Amino acid sequence: MSHLKDGVWHFVPRNTKRTGGKFVRQESQFRNWITPDGSPGPTGKGGFEAETGRYHLYVSLACPWAHRTLIFRKLKGLEDMIGVSVVDPQTLKEGWEFNDEFPDHLYGSSRFYELYVKADPNYSGRVSVPALWDKKQNTIVSNESSEIIRMFNSAFDGLGATEFDFYPEDLRAEIDEINEPVYKNVNNGVYRCGFSTTQDAYEEAFQNLFSTLDMVEERLSEQRFLIGDRLTEADWRLFTTLVRFDAVYVGHFKCNLRRIADFPVLSNYLSDLYQVRGVRETVDIDQIKRHYYFSHETVNPTRIIPIGPALFLDKPHDRDRFPAVGLPE
Repeated sequence: MSHLKDGVWHFVPRNTKRTGGKFVRQESQFRNWITPDGSPGPTGKGGFEAETGRYHLYVSLACPWAHRTLIFRKLKGLEDMIGVSVVDPQTLKEGWEFNDEFPDHLYGSSRFYELYVKADPNYSGRVSVPALWDKKQNTIVSNESSEIIRMFNSAFDGLGATEFDFYPEDLRAEIDEINEPVYKNVNNGVYRCGFSTTQDAYEEAFQNLFSTLDMVEERLSEQRFLIGDRLTEADWRLFTTLVRFDAVYVGHFKCNLRRIADFPVLSNYLSDLYQVRGVRETVDIDQIKRHYYFSHETVNPTRIIPIGPALFLDKPHDRDRFPAVGLPE
């Protein structure tokens, strides 16, 4: 897989021989936290105080991990506090790129990896979105999406962010518990299907994916959200995979036992979340398809981008038959 080594870009085709044909995701390396007073967070170092205009978010509209952060930026009312730059959805030998249509608003970079080198001239590892940039220290605060959304959830509340809490203290154990199988078998599971290079590795990931979707379908048949009547980060972490599923993962990643449209509960749940005010503005199906079908040459050598499928995310749904507490306005 393409990466930086000692600050130098290397194009290396994906190789799963060492992992028995299984796709293994590398860990994020920038793990600092923005906090209200700049004190250290759970990992990394301190010095990243919540301030309006200090931080800038780099994303791809195609990437489900980056999509999480855009949703939280939108729902927490952080758009005037945190700027954003969007990379070109098509990645080739130089990785994520900027251009006239997709500019780097801070430095005018042409390649996204240049930001990683600016943060650490000797950086070695994958160059991924999202990345949260600190304009004061000229470095990456974090490139771990699960931690960025928790910063956005609470760090800026004292500066006027919307005070809806997607990770309330009394529900954290339940949220963490459902996040674990959803991440392993669904969020990352679709990649484990799509990038497997042996039949056994693919079938294992495939079975885990659909058994977990079945579990979630049953769970949501009795309540509106993953954690009862409360909309939480767990729902948004699942949403960004579900909204890509029928357009990309069914065909491109061979996750074709059933579409989300074939799950009576999950399809209505997906529409419910999509229709939360502001969320549809973060969804760009065209860029999603352009990235996956064009960029993954080993999966789709022709790079033909399919026209379909027709998606009906704005359809009426039945989820309001369940109670919901304090939905964000």
